[in-house]
Amino acid sequence: MKVNEFLKRVALHALATAALAVAGVAAAQDQSIDWNDLAQDQQVLLAKFANDWDTFDGKRQQRLVAGASRWIEMSGDERQAAQTRFSSWRQLSDDQRTTIREKYRDFANLSLDDRQRIRDNFRRFRQLPQERRQQLRDRFRNMTPEQRRQIREKLRDRSKQRDRVRQRRHRTNDGG
Repeated sequence: MKVNEFLKRVALHALATAALAVAGVAAAQDQSIDWNDLAQDQQVLLAKFANDWDTFDGKRQQRLVAGASRWIEMSGDERQAAQTRFSSWRQLSDDQRTTIREKYRDFANLSLDDRQRIRDNFRRFRQLPQERRQQLRDRFRNMTPEQRRQIREKLRDRSKQRDRVRQRRHRTNDGG
């Protein structure tokens, strides 16, 4: 990495850290963030909000500042990936976005164990060959709602059983 590039990244990191500190103070006090307190890079990124900035509540301002700070810290590849995700998101219908938000809220409300179980199952699914994943998707789409419910219960039970076996092994290996 070139020295100038390194220094630029260090400066951006320091800038982002300072911005997060400003946002953190505002969050702690639930106050608005003054436009002039933003770093110049943040003002450039948030320029389209400049005229309306004072009308935003503190939480919205904090979210925008946090997003700008994350953007500043991203590499070019990370920014490209974020733009691709955002573009895909914008192409979804309002109903699709609402469904995704609801599913996310449902997921967030699950216990830590259930969320981890879902992540583990998804990881295993992603490791399957593409053909097998497509077969499973097609099979699931062709099931009735009752069949889907039954398969979910069966998979949940299997996953819980797998967790219990792992816990027993862990206790055995720890001498417990």
